[in-house]
Amino acid sequence: MAKNPQRVAVVTGGTRGIGEAISLALKDAGYTVAAVYAGNDERARSFTAASGITTFKWDVSSFDDCKTGMEKIAAQLGPVDIIVNNAGITRDATMKKMNRSGWDEVLDTNLGGCFNMCKAAWDGMLERGFGRIVNIGSINGQAGQYGQVNYAAAKSGIHGFTKALSQEGAAKGITVNAIAPGYIDTDMVAAVPPDVLEKIVARIPVKRLGKANEIARGVLFLVADDAGFITGSTISINGGQHMY
Repeated sequence: MAKNPQRVAVVTGGTRGIGEAISLALKDAGYTVAAVYAGNDERARSFTAASGITTFKWDVSSFDDCKTGMEKIAAQLGPVDIIVNNAGITRDATMKKMNRSGWDEVLDTNLGGCFNMCKAAWDGMLERGFGRIVNIGSINGQAGQYGQVNYAAAKSGIHGFTKALSQEGAAKGITVNAIAPGYIDTDMVAAVPPDVLEKIVARIPVKRLGKANEIARGVLFLVADDAGFITGSTISINGGQHMY
């Protein structure tokens, strides 16, 4: 896949789990990578020490922080041509037990973060006539999941956001796509009770959890310079668990 190794890629939630795999894959492919994280300073330090990737700390749910942070990255590393919106949180609860803060936090981070990051980079992408945006959705945004009305709504919103924004960028050299991972072997999934996880894996046709680097491969495909005819698409990487 053709690429320009001088392009700067920003990965939110980029120091752990799927985001870490994406950051490392982009760096290995020759991109200049900035990994954004929200709170775990120790993890960010160890990530940078091991990978050499520069990290930046801010909360993607904050519009102002995203604007300021992206300006800082551009000043330090160069204009941002690639954004991978991976940052996400969960606040799982049934409707009976969910409070408004649990709803707002998930929507503001998972979906609002996509808007904030894209807004911060959009004008520059338009001016340069190039951009690659990949939003990380979820199988649970496609199929729903018990106890996750907030998370499922946010991730489903990402898929609609992707389709709509892709139409604004299509004639301007900017592609906007999404990846919907299934159940991936990350810390978040590891927190699922073993008996529940066993039932989940039993429903996956390939009979295993996915690996973070399998999601990263999808991102590399979509951000390549020669992927300009792919936009508004959602690629499901879920082991055949859900056909969408």
